[in-house]
Amino acid sequence: MSHVLKAAVGPVARRSSDPDVIDTVAAVIADVRAGGDAAMRRYSEAFDGWSPASFRLTEDEVRGIVAAVPETVLDDIRFAQTQVRQFARAQRESLHEFEIETLPGVFLGQRNIPVEASGAYVPGGRYPLTASAHMTVLTAKEAGVERVAATTPPNDGLPPQISVAAMHLAGADEIYVLGGVQAVAALAVGTETIDPVSMVTGPGNAYVAEAKRQLFGEVGIDLFAGPTETLIVADEHADAFTIAVDLLSQAEHGPDSPCVLITTSEEVGTAVLDHIKALLPGLATKAVAEPAWDNHGQIHVVDSLKDAYTLADRFASEHVQILTADPREALETMRNYGALFLGEGTCVPYGDKVIGTNHVLPTLGAARYTGGLWVGKFLKTVTYQEVRNLDSSAQLGEACGRLSRLERFEGHARSGDLRASKYGAAPLAWDPYPVNS
Repeated sequence: MSHVLKAAVGPVARRSSDPDVIDTVAAVIADVRAGGDAAMRRYSEAFDGWSPASFRLTEDEVRGIVAAVPETVLDDIRFAQTQVRQFARAQRESLHEFEIETLPGVFLGQRNIPVEASGAYVPGGRYPLTASAHMTVLTAKEAGVERVAATTPPNDGLPPQISVAAMHLAGADEIYVLGGVQAVAALAVGTETIDPVSMVTGPGNAYVAEAKRQLFGEVGIDLFAGPTETLIVADEHADAFTIAVDLLSQAEHGPDSPCVLITTSEEVGTAVLDHIKALLPGLATKAVAEPAWDNHGQIHVVDSLKDAYTLADRFASEHVQILTADPREALETMRNYGALFLGEGTCVPYGDKVIGTNHVLPTLGAARYTGGLWVGKFLKTVTYQEVRNLDSSAQLGEACGRLSRLERFEGHARSGDLRASKYGAAPLAWDPYPVNS
């Protein structure tokens, strides 16, 4: 019988921000909108102790920073970016423009046009997420975005070398050392020295996430981000030690990160509990991973893999790892996940760092209706129409007139009537210039 071996005891992550966060972010955005560079500088100095002559790095500064990074580190960044580039390029090549003829001389088409400019936020803080540069900058460039402006917070009063190197190697056209709400606001609304962008992408803390939420509509964004989530489906063949290690690999993202195991084996579930208890004391990120596991960790024991996949779909987790005898069964069965990791040879940190798929993924159940960041997010799929055959225009005009009047849109109807009369046999049923009585 299905039962819960370990339940979450902490509060469930909310879709809405804390009221204090909302108010603080709104005030910063309003100040940057009104005060431009001066407001941006004031907040940077207050929050980060950072007020350089220019927040944008010059080409010489970028070259100097990259030159100071060990070559082995640059090689690893290049390796990861090669994987991301290959997958992003294949995604772009899978998107086809087309034109079809639906009636004689009636041509309808579709084009995929990159946004003109995109902003990429690469977080610092607890962890300098250099991989975010690969996912946001490089993916945008592969989509064909002409201008990508990337920004990252200072680290101990200096530009963070590895993050700057990652942004540069990913193809950023502009690199700013600027963090927080003031960075997101500057990218979105523009200042005297930063031209506005069309989209803002990348993860960040609660304030950065709220800034993106408030600015959505004025600019596009990738996703509304919540805490990192991971879920593992395991059968009786799975290695409990591997499961424990993999759950903790995601628990260290944040103290509110949910980590869920759904297994068909109580023995496996119990062993995972024991391994996690033994592993946590020696984990360098124990201060973060332990409350995540204690408060948000769950273990569910179910009767069958069918039940496991059904339950996993209800969670709609950001990351879903499949550790079963036939992992590809999940590929055919499951519907709701941000990214699927099949088999013991594949782990979620591969997706986070090196394997090539994008790690900006839906959280808080959003996987029920959307996927993650990909090349297509940077493209506007637009349509065009052309009627070359006038007989077809007359046919369309007659139908347009009838259907528009059903909806009481007389102006629409007359536009159709005009073409039906001009190119066909139908007389105008209305007087274009009625005489006032």
